[in-house]
Amino acid sequence: MIIKKILFLSLAVCVFGFAAFGQSDRSRRPRVAPTPVPTPTPLPSADRGGPPVLGGARNAPTQPTAEEVIGGDDDVIRVETNLVTMPVSVLDRDGRFISGLQQRDFQIFENGTPQKVEYFQSVEQPFTVILLLDVSPSTQFRMDEIQRAAMTFVDSLRPADRMMVMSFDEYIHVLCPITNDRYEMKNAIRQAEFGDGTSLYDAVDDVIRRRLSGVQGRKAVVLFTDGVDTTSHRATIQSTTAAAEELDALFYPIRFDTSRDLAGGGMGMPAPRRQNRRITMGDILGAILTGGNVQVGSGAPGGGTRAEYERGRQYLQDLAQKTGGREFEADSIYNLQAAFTGIAEELRRQYTLGYYPDKVGTVGERRQIKIRVHRPNVVVRAKNSYIVGDSRRTLAGI
Repeated sequence: MIIKKILFLSLAVCVFGFAAFGQSDRSRRPRVAPTPVPTPTPLPSADRGGPPVLGGARNAPTQPTAEEVIGGDDDVIRVETNLVTMPVSVLDRDGRFISGLQQRDFQIFENGTPQKVEYFQSVEQPFTVILLLDVSPSTQFRMDEIQRAAMTFVDSLRPADRMMVMSFDEYIHVLCPITNDRYEMKNAIRQAEFGDGTSLYDAVDDVIRRRLSGVQGRKAVVLFTDGVDTTSHRATIQSTTAAAEELDALFYPIRFDTSRDLAGGGMGMPAPRRQNRRITMGDILGAILTGGNVQVGSGAPGGGTRAEYERGRQYLQDLAQKTGGREFEADSIYNLQAAFTGIAEELRRQYTLGYYPDKVGTVGERRQIKIRVHRPNVVVRAKNSYIVGDSRRTLAGI
């Protein structure tokens, strides 16, 4: 009997001990927190619907004006913005950049109606230039002049400024990629050799749609050509002019008058050139201040028809006017260093203005712009129009 009681008590102790151990193990087991559901990353401001941007101000901050809806991974994000931004250069009568202007010194008019300046910035920034050289047969007698003038422009750059060198005949050639290495720039210019055909419109289209599309900051195209196109297959005057107007880059055409060179002197030799007055500093300074052209000589058309040369002249003027740049027209290029220095300074030192139009335009509508500065004896250079684009983008699945 005693032995049975001892066995019973021992069994009870064992059962109780195992139960207590199991309970203790469960109490020490760590709790696993539930995995949180990740929230979607907000759309960066740089990717929001782009406003109509004029001449190199694509990096200016934009602000949504009408609506902004951000949801989960499968929601639709809709952003609308109508901010219009543009670069503005303000010079005195001696061609010097006027610094120290404030937002209150500027007034913007759109289609004649005053607009409130909502964005203002004044900084000195480096820029990127596409140097585009016409190496077609019509320029073969001017190749040395074109190369010397291009070298002069390279010398006007600062260390942080960048440049790509391209040339075109029937085909388009990239002589050096975008770089700030002056030796590489000049070496590329020396490599330019003339060929057959003139695909001017195709070359301009290539620069607009391929070479400048991913370039940030201020940018411009310096184009050396006589303006005559003979072999373009894709682009036209109308298509490139329209594309340039919507581009946030300035065009500076340097027009060489090759009409007398192609008049022919027998045996394939160029016709004798008449004596022309050299371009003076006053000519160039006057063009910089007034936005006009530097004109020298009055040669009549030779190898090409008068209509071809007049069409080329008008085309280059339109490229400059619609982008906010300037055209330089000369029979012979001398003393262009002052003009190139002015171009470089104009690109490097600018004001950037922005406003929200009082009236929302329809897509494709042209709006006229006028900038007024409340200072006496100043010259204002800016784009004078823009085309309304689709300011709303719908992005699904972001």
